[in-house]
Amino acid sequence: MSTATDTGTASAGALPAFPFDWDGTRLPAEIGALRAEPVRKVRTIAGAEAWLVSSYELCRQVLEDPRFSLKDTSAPGAPRQYALTIPPHVVNNMGNITGAGLRKAVMKAINPKAPGLEEWLRARAGGLVDALVGEGAPGELRSGYADPYSAGLHCRMLGIPEEDGPRLLRSLDVAFMNAPREIEAARLNWDRDIAYMTERLDDPATGGLMAELAALREDPDYAHLTDEMLATVGVTLFGAGVISTAGFLTMALVSVLTRPDVREALTGGGGSGGGVAGAMDELLRVNLSIGDGLPRLALEDVRLGDTLVRAGELVLVLVEAANHDPEHFPDPLTFRPDRENASDHLSFGGGSHYCPATALGKRHAEIALETLLDRLPELRLAVPVEQLVWRTNFMKRLPERLPVAW
Repeated sequence: MSTATDTGTASAGALPAFPFDWDGTRLPAEIGALRAEPVRKVRTIAGAEAWLVSSYELCRQVLEDPRFSLKDTSAPGAPRQYALTIPPHVVNNMGNITGAGLRKAVMKAINPKAPGLEEWLRARAGGLVDALVGEGAPGELRSGYADPYSAGLHCRMLGIPEEDGPRLLRSLDVAFMNAPREIEAARLNWDRDIAYMTERLDDPATGGLMAELAALREDPDYAHLTDEMLATVGVTLFGAGVISTAGFLTMALVSVLTRPDVREALTGGGGSGGGVAGAMDELLRVNLSIGDGLPRLALEDVRLGDTLVRAGELVLVLVEAANHDPEHFPDPLTFRPDRENASDHLSFGGGSHYCPATALGKRHAEIALETLLDRLPELRLAVPVEQLVWRTNFMKRLPERLPVAW
């Protein structure tokens, strides 16, 4: 008979610190030890205690159980993984968008089948490769490819000038920091970006989603919306969208450049015959771009396996551990695009907070990888892999630079 455990009674010094490792070329060594203890107390960056959940079954349970709340992780006094870098009410952004009646407009904007979008993505990726080739090797794939490609997509989606992308992009280096206390620069960036997006609402040159949101101000059914609320939609979709798509693409490129099995599968030589599109879910499964845990707050006492989580306690879903759980993904370190359950990965979250931009995120990465591997078949890392510098205290695992030759 199992007995409920509560390692939270251990002394503060006994708790392991989380996150474990910023190096994106390897699964953190601590994950192996977690297999015997899939619900484990850790110490967060903010100094709070949290339950780290690492098995696939229990991670999915947390994501799908409404008794574990994302919104309430921003409540006053709640234990935190790190200090908030956005206003507390923005943490539940998609919930706010739905509650304000804006979900239909947002879903239309992030539809990968929107007219002309795929052609634009191919042209933008091709143009960036042209620029890399024009400047000559070595090139830099983060600042020269992944970041401008993702920022450009989101500028187009929002209907704002693409040349404004770099200024919005710079805010993300601070907005997605994992810090133990408030960051002044995050608040300053937020205020500046909200002001920028508010101006776009009244700019006749604005198109896309921001123009659709601006037009709603004339509709009596949307009289409850303020300019700040509409601007918040623009700022958060740019921030969350760019950091997620550029982060995944960058780490997918790391996999291509450091793992021959991934390279072979994506270029059609791995036996699956699916190329990039056929390998996308497996690429998402092995991707290590999520550098933190997905936070939830227990609203009542809930049993997770043999552990009783008390109401008010913080729970962190460790996606990379779930995606490499050998109980759900046999031989998890092997890259197998033909894996029958590859799409079971939790890289887009789960439950009511499942990422609504999943299809767009996949198509964005597929076109970027196909274009790059087709145009530069000899693409290779131009520095020893151990010389890659990994960003620390950030919500995403990212190399600061990704130098390549071809």
